[in-house]
Amino acid sequence: MSALTLAAQRAALSAGRCSRDLTEEALARAASTASLNALISCDAEGARAAAIGDGPLSGIPFAHKDLFCTRGLRTTCASKMLAEFVPPYDATIVERLTSAGAVSIGKTNMDEFAMGSSNENSAFGPVLNPWDTTRVPGGSSGGSAAIVAANVVAFATGSDTGGSVRQPAAFCGVTGFKPSYGRVSRYGMVAYASSLDQAGVIARSAADCADVLQAMAGHDPRDATSVDRTVDDYRAALDRGVRGLRIGIARELFSAGVSDAMQTTVHRALHELEAAGAILVEIDLPSLPLSIPAYYVIAPAEASSNLARYDGVRYGRRAAAVKGLHDLYSRSRAEGFGTEVKRRILTGTYVLSSGYYDAYYLRAQQVRRLIANDFARAFATVDLIAGPTTPDVAFKLGEKTADPLAMYAADINTVAVNLAGLPAMSVPAGFIGGLPAGLQLIGQAFDEASLFAAGHALQSRTDWHLAMAPGAVR
Repeated sequence: MSALTLAAQRAALSAGRCSRDLTEEALARAASTASLNALISCDAEGARAAAIGDGPLSGIPFAHKDLFCTRGLRTTCASKMLAEFVPPYDATIVERLTSAGAVSIGKTNMDEFAMGSSNENSAFGPVLNPWDTTRVPGGSSGGSAAIVAANVVAFATGSDTGGSVRQPAAFCGVTGFKPSYGRVSRYGMVAYASSLDQAGVIARSAADCADVLQAMAGHDPRDATSVDRTVDDYRAALDRGVRGLRIGIARELFSAGVSDAMQTTVHRALHELEAAGAILVEIDLPSLPLSIPAYYVIAPAEASSNLARYDGVRYGRRAAAVKGLHDLYSRSRAEGFGTEVKRRILTGTYVLSSGYYDAYYLRAQQVRRLIANDFARAFATVDLIAGPTTPDVAFKLGEKTADPLAMYAADINTVAVNLAGLPAMSVPAGFIGGLPAGLQLIGQAFDEASLFAAGHALQSRTDWHLAMAPGAVR
């Protein structure tokens, strides 16, 4: 079997295959790759009962990251705190993909409450990388990236707060797209850091991501952060090409511990875009090295506020045999949250506390503005910005778990995009020692179309995105 794409799925349907056949095949592939631990919940019954309309994704199986609320199907956020939580409603993107005719086969594994870069922080165990099962798939959308790379489904939803779609896509050799903040509704997406979270998509190609985002995007009055702005025709944008497109090569994205092999590999991919007519221009983003400390103040601060609702009273895990209200709160939270989530809650509470707010949180917000200003200046002269998605290829399971700062440092090339609210995409850029490498393309706010044009131009000249992982279904 070749790499699973939306085009291949549509061709099968056009050739007379029925949606039920595609669904059964996806469920069988999920079962055969169960050792990757990419799914938390397999909804075979729901997939088989799904009503198929005539939408743009009609009959095509996919999977949701397990932080999008799904009515009647548990939404765990990979946490003991929500291990048995069954939402009474659907998230907006769940509604929209269902309306488009797509068939969900279940919910993918992730870092608990989307806090992590390796998918080792899940209460349901780590996800394994289909390219090398001794390595991480990336996080927090590691299950979504692994299930696409393993050829189980053609696409999966994800969320991106600091790189959680792009980094696992790079580690797993697939394409990951993070839209502009406000482009896709956050209604029904369990919050981590509300000013940074954005729903995204992981698929084989830029073209497939364009099709899925077309169905997901658009204003939603139920989400106060959703922007009421016309959604471009992303499918049409694919054919624009890149001739004359100015791509800024940010020096800072090639420093900060980026391996020599990664730099060489990504430059080789960029030369493919240059050969297609793009103009490469060197630029600077001087505040980018400050993005990690700023992010790891702002995100935990928002997390500490968002996760305060999990108190053992309203919903979620409730400790048994408690001795009073304080014991209920403390034990429910201690039992329900994992180590990394507790670390970020404590950090966030500290930076928001009296006497430290100005020194940490306020300063981090000022740095956030500097980063956004750097991007704005750069986009006055270029159309897109490019660099490696990650400093190196996927690391070994357990390699960074004892050193949280080393884990956080691996996000250096992705978190600035979220701080500035910009769209970005990671596309396969070749291989290093048999493992995938990712090229990150960053666009101006709400110019997702240019990203799709550039990604498609690269993938029209190369076949890295169609390479089959050793752990994929064939």
